[in-house]
Amino acid sequence: MDLITRYQEVRRRTEKICSYLQTEDYVVQPVVDVSPPKWHIGHVTWFFETFILKPYFMGYEEFNPDYNFVFNSYYETVGNRVIRTDRGNLSRPTVIEIYSYRKYVDEAMANFLHDGISDDVKELMVLGFNHEEQHQELLMTDIKYILGHNPLFPAYNAEYAAPHFADPASDSFIKMDEGIYEIGFTGDGFCFDNELNRHKVYLNAYEMSPKLVTNAEYLEFINSGGYHDFRHWHAEGWDWVKNNKVGAPLYWHNIDGGWHHYTYHGLEPLHLKAPVTHISYFEAYAYASWKGLRLPTEFEWEAAATRFNWGQRWEWTESSYLPYPGFAKAPGAIGEYNGKFMVNQKVLRGASEVTPPGHSRITYRNFFQTNLRWQFTGIRLAK
Repeated sequence: MDLITRYQEVRRRTEKICSYLQTEDYVVQPVVDVSPPKWHIGHVTWFFETFILKPYFMGYEEFNPDYNFVFNSYYETVGNRVIRTDRGNLSRPTVIEIYSYRKYVDEAMANFLHDGISDDVKELMVLGFNHEEQHQELLMTDIKYILGHNPLFPAYNAEYAAPHFADPASDSFIKMDEGIYEIGFTGDGFCFDNELNRHKVYLNAYEMSPKLVTNAEYLEFINSGGYHDFRHWHAEGWDWVKNNKVGAPLYWHNIDGGWHHYTYHGLEPLHLKAPVTHISYFEAYAYASWKGLRLPTEFEWEAAATRFNWGQRWEWTESSYLPYPGFAKAPGAIGEYNGKFMVNQKVLRGASEVTPPGHSRITYRNFFQTNLRWQFTGIRLAK
């Protein structure tokens, strides 16, 4: 596929995600971790303008100099920015103005790509595609949080259908031998810098569940008093439960004695067979402890991943988000992409039902703080 076609497909998918929104939905920011949809669609446009058009397209005229301040996310190299908590206060620029910005940049990109580009710029383009795909997933999860915290629980898209994943043929744990395993990306395709360098790790013998923990199984934890038994929780997790009065996964609501959860269709009775989701690392750890089991490390997960179906949920691991041996940050702003976040976070592996097609791979390293729940996070057990 040529770069122009790939660019157009990625950009269209972002706008398709937003096509189900009303104008008012674009501006809401309920919590700091959730950005307004209009900020996302402006930010991914700013990425192409800032890192490709401005430095490489001779004669390009910036759409609006203020947008660098508005849509810069965390790139210190690029300059000052609106602090994250203020993104919801940006009633201006308007949604119409931001779509005009996207159109302006898309037309400039089409002209820029028409005459061919260097290999270095091609690498930036591919990074830009993957960056926008990351924000497509963030758009889906942020939209769910926005609408799922609207008192009316409105549907996002009544025709939304989650991808189907086949159940494993057996519930028997997958046995993995002790030994040396190679971890990290290899090959000629794209990967993020945090997937490098490929290296060897020694693993003791272990076993992995072929399936994810379901809502029905997690409900047993709740009914057994799991949220009221400090023995299963880290000290920080126990404080989090008490201080935030947590008693169930995000989006679960006990209505007249029956459990419901918010979905893209609106509020529905809890789907008992579906994999549990929207849980923190604290909850995943506590559930595993309650079962007398544990979470896998990210290396155990990667070594076994060809032997089970994955992709429904981002699966919490017991690994801290740290650099691989030989990891090196790229120079300039691009070097801020992953390396500076390698502290106080846990690695998640897999993908989710809202991960864009073709964006997942076994070596992909997602990462979040231990208390966060708005992503499609789930549990796979190990022993």
